[in-house]
Amino acid sequence: MSDSTASTIKQPATLPTDKELVLRVVPMPADSNANGDIFGGWIMAQVDIAGSVLPIRLSKGRVTTVSVKEFVFKQPVTIGDLLSFYATVERVGNTSISVRVEVYAERNPADRQIVKVTEASLTYVAIDREGKPRPVPR
Repeated sequence: MSDSTASTIKQPATLPTDKELVLRVVPMPADSNANGDIFGGWIMAQVDIAGSVLPIRLSKGRVTTVSVKEFVFKQPVTIGDLLSFYATVERVGNTSISVRVEVYAERNPADRQIVKVTEASLTYVAIDREGKPRPVPR
């Protein structure tokens, strides 16, 4: 993304208040690539963890990730960004729960900036002790 494109993207001035904060983490140097940006795979793993929080609560037990329908990287994540992961339940089925996760980075504590860096849609299935699908309690 060019500098001119990055400057025209409207970014939030504050963190969301209409979504549930499910995870907060600061990426460390070990999570970065040779360019100093955080590995996309590391971010994807954190999104999967964050995305499972609400399904675990709703299903009252174990869940497993069954699909990632969409994963969009909007901005790079850098060492020292404070990442906040917000989740919203989009759909509850018989055994599955679909969730939208949005990730915001807080940068430059002296002159705080908030940017949306990633968003994804994931689906989880409630499972029993044997790993077989089970109904989501109503």
